[in-house]
Amino acid sequence: MQASLFVVATPIGNREDLSDRARRVLREVAVIACEDTRHSAPLLGDIGSQARLQAVHEHNEAEVAERLLDRIAAGESVALISDAGTPLVSDPGYRLVQAAIARGIPVVPIPGASAVMAALSAAGLPTDRFTYAGFLPAKSGERKRELETLLPLPHTLVLFEAKHRIRDLLADAETVLGDRPAVIARELTKRHETFLRGRLSELSARVAADTDQQLGEFVVMIEGFPKSAVQQRHQEEAERLARILARELPVSRAAKLAAEFTGASKNLLYDVLQKG
Repeated sequence: MQASLFVVATPIGNREDLSDRARRVLREVAVIACEDTRHSAPLLGDIGSQARLQAVHEHNEAEVAERLLDRIAAGESVALISDAGTPLVSDPGYRLVQAAIARGIPVVPIPGASAVMAALSAAGLPTDRFTYAGFLPAKSGERKRELETLLPLPHTLVLFEAKHRIRDLLADAETVLGDRPAVIARELTKRHETFLRGRLSELSARVAADTDQQLGEFVVMIEGFPKSAVQQRHQEEAERLARILARELPVSRAAKLAAEFTGASKNLLYDVLQKG
């Protein structure tokens, strides 16, 4: 094994999801960097890993990274894991990976479980394009402002949320995004795995009425802004720009420039300006 930093995905619930390759790497490396050594120790013990565990979290990552990379430079291999799923996805590890790349140290991904991909694969929402936004801010005002930036996106939104904020997230999402179709995936791959499907208002009511649905870890997926609405909004913005330009320019010139800036039809914009 070439001395490298291995980024290893671990199960998000069901331990059978750990790949054979991940098992081998976790048994062969000298050090395993993890979020919480107490959480990771049982899994690593079960697969027979004798590697030294090193806690890496947001408060010590910059300090620990250089020591870990020094060990790799000396010929040892290090694995990076998170508490569950693929490292760096709403988890620590970015600074370590970035520092390894800067020092020319090989970074090798060992793919596997991902809550994002597991949830999307069974959600029944469009998956040709999606935006993963992770955990939104805890405070309602900041969360709503973040949702406003996601409002016009025409593809599926994927969010993470904790049990003590799931009701607030659903309420704020409905307020800002409207009553869109959505899916909540809870406790993925675990005994109480649940998918709730419906509009945001329906999901809010179901979660509020059933305390069992307020427990665990959540992936919330929300249908994107309707494409027809996106097209309408784009046309309205193009017309607004054309009207602003027409205050200073001839109608034909204003329509031409607005079309060049927005990609809208020059002839349609010209007709709009002619009609006033």
